[in-house]
Amino acid sequence: MLAPFQFKRLEDKILITNDFGEYEYLTKEDFKDLINNNISSDHVLYESLEAKGFLYSTSVEAYLDKFKHNLRAGKSFVFSSTSLHIFVVTNYCNGQCVYCQAQSSVEKCNDRMSEEIAKKAVDLALQSPQQTLDFEFQGGEPLSNFDIIKFIVEYAEQKRGKKNINYSIVTNLTMLTDDKLKYIIDNNISISVSIDGPKDLHNQNRPLAGGVQSYDKVFKNIRKLKDCNYQFGAIQTTTRYSLAYSKEIIDEYVNNQLHNVFIRPLTSLGVASDQWNEIGYTPEEFVEFYKKCIDYILELNINGYYLVEGHAAILLSKILNGIGTNYMELRSPCGAAIGQIAYYHDGNVFTCDEGRMLYEMGDDSFCLGSLFDDDYNSLMDSKLCKTVCRYSIVESLPGCCDCVYQPYCGTCPVINYALEKDAVSRKRFNDRCQIFQGMLDYIFIKLQNSKYEEVFYSWVK
Repeated sequence: MLAPFQFKRLEDKILITNDFGEYEYLTKEDFKDLINNNISSDHVLYESLEAKGFLYSTSVEAYLDKFKHNLRAGKSFVFSSTSLHIFVVTNYCNGQCVYCQAQSSVEKCNDRMSEEIAKKAVDLALQSPQQTLDFEFQGGEPLSNFDIIKFIVEYAEQKRGKKNINYSIVTNLTMLTDDKLKYIIDNNISISVSIDGPKDLHNQNRPLAGGVQSYDKVFKNIRKLKDCNYQFGAIQTTTRYSLAYSKEIIDEYVNNQLHNVFIRPLTSLGVASDQWNEIGYTPEEFVEFYKKCIDYILELNINGYYLVEGHAAILLSKILNGIGTNYMELRSPCGAAIGQIAYYHDGNVFTCDEGRMLYEMGDDSFCLGSLFDDDYNSLMDSKLCKTVCRYSIVESLPGCCDCVYQPYCGTCPVINYALEKDAVSRKRFNDRCQIFQGMLDYIFIKLQNSKYEEVFYSWVK
């Protein structure tokens, strides 16, 4: 019997996938045989297609019982409570990134989280039933309010009981001092810093206030981290200026002995929205840039330098291992509220980081509640929490439910709302959809080559 599946032409093959996350490449002739139910037990593909759930010869009940473990592994994140708790400790930033999502270009921000609000945020975060929590400090530039970061860490350590807490800071690194670095190391706080590429490109994308160049300041402090043998993460954001420098961007990571690069498209929020005509691009332009990055990264791996591309690794975890990662934007339902919560410096609580970014643009549609009025249970039981869950289940969304990449993808109600004023995109292929389809197209094309498949498997061990 033929089981449900999705399909798409991919170069000279037909790619088929199913809800269990399994996939297969078929020739045009084999695809015709499949849809006409002409693949019998003596067909060369029968054993593989049955093992992956595209065909079955048992009862429906036995078929579903056989693959229920695949579904459970692919949706493992839904068995967890809110694990990521984002503390927006200030909206002040000494940077003026051309694509900043967290601020409007017309605003001068200098607000800071108080100890009272910090306490309430920690108390609420600890109400999550999750045993292991991630506390992430953001801004603005969080290092500009380092005293409150220290307060949160020390207060949380007093109150955490048997819970485990991992701490991290998302920073431009320019305000790092020796005292701050010592505290970060002593308390095992991880660091994520933006590296957009070589010096001229990084300075163009990420100038400091007043047009001051940031590259030298950033890499002076990166050298401090290296001198202490302190590991850190780095992320890249792609602007129109970046498109011509795929190789040079990757080389910057290699030259700094980094082994992870996260190639990120722009999101049209905050300053990025205001300056889109100057720094933005079409989905097709980004996908071509991403392909060049992947080609070069694969070449480096084959030649002996281990380097992982972050988006591909998240997607490949589902494709190759069948394991649903807890990356909030690429899961179904998305991680808004049930996976992450953002505590703003003023005491408002948001579904996610993107929700508070929308708030900074003047729209509070994704405000879950207040630290002064709500507890964890009331936030989870709120109409907004249920709405973002309901409208981010791609298996039930028009345009997503029958997409070949549905088992691996996700949607973002905040971005949909920001661009279309609706939590569900009304466009059959919006820009975000086209970008991820393009990325997945190329990953599946490369997977057909055994030497690239071997590299991909090494990324998800």
